[in-house]
Amino acid sequence: MKKLLLLTVFTLATAVTYAGGYRVSLQGQRALGMGHTGVAVVNSAELGFFNPSGLVYLENKLNISAGVSAVFSDTVWQNDEFGQMARTDSPVGTPFYLYASYKVTDWLALGLSAYTPYGSSVAWEDDWAGSHLVNNIELQAIYVQALASVKLSKYLSVGGGPIYVNGSVNFNRNLNRTLTDIDGNRSNVTVDASGVAAWGWSAGAMFTATEKLRVGFNYRSEIIIEAEDGDAIFNNIPNSPLTPFANTNFDASLPLPAELAVGLSYQFLDKWLFAFDYNQTLWSVYESLDLDFENPGIPDSENARNYKNSSVYRFGLQFEATDRFTLRGGYYFDESPVQSGYFAPETPRNDSNNFTGGISFNVNDRFAIDAAVLYSRFDEIEASYDFYFENGQAAPFEGIYKNSAITLGLGVSYKL
Repeated sequence: MKKLLLLTVFTLATAVTYAGGYRVSLQGQRALGMGHTGVAVVNSAELGFFNPSGLVYLENKLNISAGVSAVFSDTVWQNDEFGQMARTDSPVGTPFYLYASYKVTDWLALGLSAYTPYGSSVAWEDDWAGSHLVNNIELQAIYVQALASVKLSKYLSVGGGPIYVNGSVNFNRNLNRTLTDIDGNRSNVTVDASGVAAWGWSAGAMFTATEKLRVGFNYRSEIIIEAEDGDAIFNNIPNSPLTPFANTNFDASLPLPAELAVGLSYQFLDKWLFAFDYNQTLWSVYESLDLDFENPGIPDSENARNYKNSSVYRFGLQFEATDRFTLRGGYYFDESPVQSGYFAPETPRNDSNNFTGGISFNVNDRFAIDAAVLYSRFDEIEASYDFYFENGQAAPFEGIYKNSAITLGLGVSYKL
């Protein structure tokens, strides 16, 4: 039971940060087309996510960007020693974003952002070999941020604002590897928590060295998530004093890591723009989870995670082909924060190579349609999860994981 709630709260945490262990970099179609770079790129209201300090450099008074993406992911697990294999049957994810900024004066811009950077669904086959760890997960998190961007001089601006997060999670797993009811149905539990809210903040700066070169910096604070009165509902439980599982609640408090992003953009040959971003997530703060169970028969516990800081290296190019069409391409390498022995199937991701492309079509001087595509290929890995215990004994779960994902995105941009 302790292990079950550990995994549940872990999943809830990643729903608000890294969506079940893999990063969903889909916060703007223009940025995505360029390898999801944007810390030093001034071309739309997408700056509301990537670096709010740049909003004051947008030429138009009103700027709006909105979009949605369709994520098609596939994960295969296999254990050659026992001849086992399973594949996820995950629904299509649809993360969205909406950014708006208004230039109050030449030195001040205000904005509002809403986006879903970390949300996904993962569903394994029923009663598969790892069902004692996870059957399925549904995650959702919505970020809302108020923004201000101030130009301090011709060369320097600062910006940022408070972040409000509201998330939910629904998680199901079998209680162990063998337990069933009298009809042979596997005993399982569904854990649900909704309305989980938290506050954070971000701050950034942008330095315009020349007309062609910009350097940007953005920081998002650590956020403390308080999951209170989450529901755990048990199904197919044998009628026996040896299996006294009853519906209960839990509370948990844990830190979500801070994130640092730096980047530069350089315009060359008039119509070309190069961008580079470096992101680091300070995952080392995520050492353990402390769980407080409402049921007095379930002892409170501390559970190690031992994550490491992880980095993402992003590269992007943009080419203004005509007055109507702008073309984009990019690549980024994303490191996994999971260390050896902590690889769980509810977070089946390893280091990944990601290739992107995009296009914008200017319908007129004010309105544009933006599209992007992302192909993510995760490194194949043979890994184990060593922290599942049954009858007082460690029961590692191991195998080979193969992952890939394709994302198609569509958005619009408006300026006035």
